[in-house]
Amino acid sequence: MSRDFDPRDLGARDRDDGVHDRGAIDPLDVFSRDLDLPRGPDRELVRDRDRDYRLNASDTRTLSTVGAFRVVSERDLGNARDASFDVRDRDLRELEKQGLIERVPLDGRERAVTLTDRGRSLLEGRRARDTEQRQQFYSGADRPRERTHDTEVYRAYLKAAEGLGGRDARILRVALDRELKRDYQRFLQERNRGARDSDGRPDRTVEEIREWARQHDLPYFDDQVHFPDLRIEYEDAHGDVRWEDLEVTTEHYRGAHGAAASRSGFSIHTSGRSGRSAARDPRVAEEFL
Repeated sequence: MSRDFDPRDLGARDRDDGVHDRGAIDPLDVFSRDLDLPRGPDRELVRDRDRDYRLNASDTRTLSTVGAFRVVSERDLGNARDASFDVRDRDLRELEKQGLIERVPLDGRERAVTLTDRGRSLLEGRRARDTEQRQQFYSGADRPRERTHDTEVYRAYLKAAEGLGGRDARILRVALDRELKRDYQRFLQERNRGARDSDGRPDRTVEEIREWARQHDLPYFDDQVHFPDLRIEYEDAHGDVRWEDLEVTTEHYRGAHGAAASRSGFSIHTSGRSGRSAARDPRVAEEFL
């Protein structure tokens, strides 16, 4: 018999797991923290609307992680830093069979994992609380030529999370560039909402845009706001909420893109054919130009 959703369940589960203690949340558990989904090794029946699914803790991690980053390499899920999150092909096949994930091709023979609409619906329907640090989830993947870059964002996160852990930081959530850009578009179009005579073009002044960028700690230069590939929001050792912005580049990152990366102040993570990300100080990004 499937268990219906009850937000009170997660409160008891959190107390048992001690996830509110500083440092107790693994970087791979952050995304499922506010979800009422299985946390044990055995698969449990979970209901979402009119469908039942069988999930365990590894499935919860897979779904929430993939949903947070939109697309993750199958190889990365199978070789996670945490051995308990070493997802096997049979686990992915089970999630695929249940219609919760889709596996899409990357370069060569490698594949990536993305949520289906049903997978995203499951995560959204199992939220136990709505907080200021609400984690966004996504389904579907972009065009094939963009997927390789997108999978590098997750690898960059793992590297950055390792550094944050060494500073006793507690990661709260991540925001992809599309979430930041969506908020920006809402700001630009705010005055057009409900205006019958609007032509759809934003009427924000340069000064207003600069101020929006300043309030959101985003760089403004070359007459535009610049967005990182990923923003990691975290609580530092003193309890203050801060963020680290990451930009993923390749050995072919040159010209205008390289110049913008150099000026942005974002933490630069370069990826090569090996598929590994390495953090670089933005001050030395000129070597990509």
